[in-house]
Amino acid sequence: MILLGLDPGLGTTGWGLIRAEGNRLSHLANGQLKTDAKAPLPRRLAHLDAMLAALIADHAPQAAAVEEVFVNSNPQTTLKLAHARGVAIAAAARAGLDVGEYAPRLVKKAVVGTGTAEKAQVHAMVSRLLPGVKIAGADAADALAVAICHAHHLASARALR
Repeated sequence: MILLGLDPGLGTTGWGLIRAEGNRLSHLANGQLKTDAKAPLPRRLAHLDAMLAALIADHAPQAAAVEEVFVNSNPQTTLKLAHARGVAIAAAARAGLDVGEYAPRLVKKAVVGTGTAEKAQVHAMVSRLLPGVKIAGADAADALAVAICHAHHLASARALR
């Protein structure tokens, strides 16, 4: 199964594609989708939506997972993140994908073993779990971590059935 992990952000949305075969995971691709900070919000959201639709069409994942919003000290930043997250979920759902949603602490726990892991620890574990991966940036590393978390949760759900 090909899984798409997304770390949404209005300025930069990280994405990562992995293949899950039983307990075996392999890296397929990763990257970052960027919007123009000078463009009006509606245009940025539309551009993000178009880039996600193209990404999904190009790679044909069977499922997607998105990191949940964490509350920032700045409410405006939280709202912008929520807008980007909504676009990511809508783009995946429009393509017919089931979408998993995971809190950042749960993603960290699934990848590193502790929900309080630092970004550098997550990046290091993603590199270890997906040997040979060249990660396009911090947002892409987070997106790959979300995909890995989703793969683990899907495997657990299958085992329980």
